[in-house]
This record gives sequence, structure tokens and C-alpha cells, in this order.
Amino acid sequence: MGILIWILLGLVAGALAKWIMPGPDPGGWIVTILIGIVGAVIGGFISSALGFGAVDGFNIGSILIAVLGAIILLFLYRKLA
Repeated sequence: MGILIWILLGLVAGALAKWIMPGPDPGGWIVTILIGIVGAVIGGFISSALGFGAVDGFNIGSILIAVLGAIILLFLYRKLA
């Protein structure tokens, strides 16, 4: 995927993860995008390892995988920060 799609997917995944797990977090939209992008990578890696598929485009399956990865990353970020 192109870098713009990763950024857009990261924005969507990060925003949905923060919506699902509300709370005070340091950082603004840039941190949200970064959490979403890294969450998409983590979610894609876990999903591929378990045989469910990968983040391969801007579609519903990829968004769900990216959001789950972003939720995991947001949880870890809150525990460590």
C-alpha cells in the first residue's frame, strides 16, 4: 500500500481505537495516527500469523484488523506511560 493509504488507515484505526477505549491520553492527532499505523502493522502481523489474513488495502477487513492492533497498542501505551 502507498504511504498515504497507510496514514489514512492509521488515522481511521487510531480514531476508532480511541473511541472504543476513551480516556485521557497524552498527544494529539499525530500520536493517534502513529498508534493507528503501528497498530495496523501489529494487527496485520498477528492476523497473518494466526491465518486470518493481512492488512492489504483500505477495506473493512483491514480496518478491523488495524483497529484491533491499535487497541492492543493503545492498551500497552497507557500501561507503560
